[in-house]
Amino acid sequence: MDRRSFLSWMGLGWLTASPLFIGSRITKLQEQLVFANNSNGIKNTIFYVAPDGNDAWTGKQVNRNKTQTDGPFATLERARNAIRELKLQQGGILKQPVTVFIRGGTYFLAQPLVFNSEDSGTQKCPITYTAYQNEKPIISGGQRLQGWQEVVINGKRLWMLEIPQVRQGQWFFRQLWVGNQRRTRARYPKKGYLPVAEVPDATPNQPVAPGQSRFKYRQGDLKNWSTISNAEIVVMTRWVESRLPVVGLDEKQRIVAFAKPSLHSMEPGNSQSSAATNYYLENALEVLDNPGEWYLDKKSGKLYYMPLAGENITRIEAIVPRLSRLVDLQGSPENSKFIDYLSFQNLTFAHAEWYYNNSDASGFGQAAEGVPGAIYAQGLRYCTWQNCEIKNVSNYGIEFANGCTNNSLIRCRISDLGAGGVKVTQGASSIQVINSHIHNGGKIFHSAVGILVMNAPNNLISRNHIHDFYYTGISVGWTWGYQTSPTKNNVIEFNHIHHIGRLSNSDGPLLNDKGGIYTLGVQPGTVIRGNIIHDIDAYRFGAWGIYLDEGSSQILVENNLVYRTRDAGFHLHYGKNNLIRNNIFAFGRFAQIRRSRPEGHLSFTFERNIIYWNQGQLLDSQGNWDDSNYVLDRNLYWYTGKGNFRFGKLSWQEWQQKGRDKNSLIANPLFVASDRDDFRLKPNSPALKLGFKQTDYNKD
Repeated sequence: MDRRSFLSWMGLGWLTASPLFIGSRITKLQEQLVFANNSNGIKNTIFYVAPDGNDAWTGKQVNRNKTQTDGPFATLERARNAIRELKLQQGGILKQPVTVFIRGGTYFLAQPLVFNSEDSGTQKCPITYTAYQNEKPIISGGQRLQGWQEVVINGKRLWMLEIPQVRQGQWFFRQLWVGNQRRTRARYPKKGYLPVAEVPDATPNQPVAPGQSRFKYRQGDLKNWSTISNAEIVVMTRWVESRLPVVGLDEKQRIVAFAKPSLHSMEPGNSQSSAATNYYLENALEVLDNPGEWYLDKKSGKLYYMPLAGENITRIEAIVPRLSRLVDLQGSPENSKFIDYLSFQNLTFAHAEWYYNNSDASGFGQAAEGVPGAIYAQGLRYCTWQNCEIKNVSNYGIEFANGCTNNSLIRCRISDLGAGGVKVTQGASSIQVINSHIHNGGKIFHSAVGILVMNAPNNLISRNHIHDFYYTGISVGWTWGYQTSPTKNNVIEFNHIHHIGRLSNSDGPLLNDKGGIYTLGVQPGTVIRGNIIHDIDAYRFGAWGIYLDEGSSQILVENNLVYRTRDAGFHLHYGKNNLIRNNIFAFGRFAQIRRSRPEGHLSFTFERNIIYWNQGQLLDSQGNWDDSNYVLDRNLYWYTGKGNFRFGKLSWQEWQQKGRDKNSLIANPLFVASDRDDFRLKPNSPALKLGFKQTDYNKD
């Protein structure tokens, strides 16, 4: 199903309209809001910010006056401070709503934009920061680069810029955008990945972590280039990446050595091991040979860029990141000092870079969980981001941490991400992520997740479009096994999740053990329903549509459509009392359903599902179905491949004789056109007789 059909099905067809139409609707909503406040007898205070403004002015006029003595503010900090001053004049509590209209242009921040509890609005008098009319303000943590020179290096025509702060060790960066497009750090190979040949320091039965600080490469893959000590090698093992600074390369032994060990132990990339490791190299001058690539030399402070055809050295807009955080919302929940009732609308936040500098870390254990948000909040309540964009960052886009509750992210776009989109951590609750487009992530930290919820309850993740991540679309949990967990009552509904693992441009897969939707731990009240999940892939193992991992329990999985997964559409590692009903699982490459660990309790009830496939097994041979601590009934199975299929080792008759699927059918479900991803049922489908309730995924 394409994006337009999906939005129409969600009742959001207007989002496919032109930007001008959408902008006009937004402007009308702004005007209606101000009018509504005035009509209720509450006068709305308005401030303006513009790139050509002046912080010495009043900020009360949208344009500078003829005498150049008054007009808008120049910075968001000044507008924030003006609201603080207004509150002080009113005894510390706002007596009217405040709107800050921000004119179009780029606002380069010298430091993160900070809010604390004194910047709060109230329910009746909220504070709104929004774009002025249809203009497009960008709040940037970057810096424009100017002063390029043309040079020839090793016969290559390049542009070069000297950056003294880099040479002096005060600054380093791993991202560059030209004309709003991310440019590629000089890379080898240009496309794809290389397998590790051997791991000399590997030992029998070695633990998963830590890994090794060197490996042997294949003949001809790497060279002892003169800038090799500026390079980093990124290795992918199991479900994590490790970013490893190169300290030496021995061409005779074909050994490359690193300043720190890999996070996980490595094994040869062409092996069938779960730890099979592939890699690529970044940031060596000798591999800078494709237009659009760049290289930064830490010692000389020189930045080299190979321009694309048509780029002009005098007109190029090149931006690099200076800040690791763009907005810092510093509530203090431990002191009951919260930030309340702020709204950010129609704004773009861009250009930030976080990296584990001066650290022994080479990666994180799962989901790049240690990478912070470019927008970071703690102690934040009743705040919203609407129609905003977060892009061009190495981080997670936005993070809701301890003390955050009842905040919303609505109709936002989060893209071009070094890590993931939205992160909700322990101590946060009741976060809503709705109708947002989160895509093209994991650019630096490949194991990052579209939406990550860690030990947080009562969150709503609804009607989002999530795609093009290397690891997982949505991850909810973060407690392994059956120990008590704060994660409960999370609703994950009506999301469209696709191209996880292998991207839509065919890059990847890099990592393993992932899901379109992934859960951990006991989660009473958590519901996964109405999601469309497809095209999930992995490097060596484990690419499931809906993956209930260790201890996942008391979860309802219903009305989902899952198709084209490397492994099963549904997998339970181990857990108890889960209900899996009224789903369609189709076209798993190696299997359709997996249950990994039998235990002495009911793991799940699996009923009124349609399982439809043309290759691979029905029940994953790596799973375990020998016990009876699960219930399957009123399901419909249909195999369109060659030959017969079996239920593990059993025939259909033997399977039913064991009390499984007593009321189920083997029959064609009569999809309208499954070869075109149209899984609507025809009126005479036998699935309807089993009680399957159809969801019209193509509804206009």
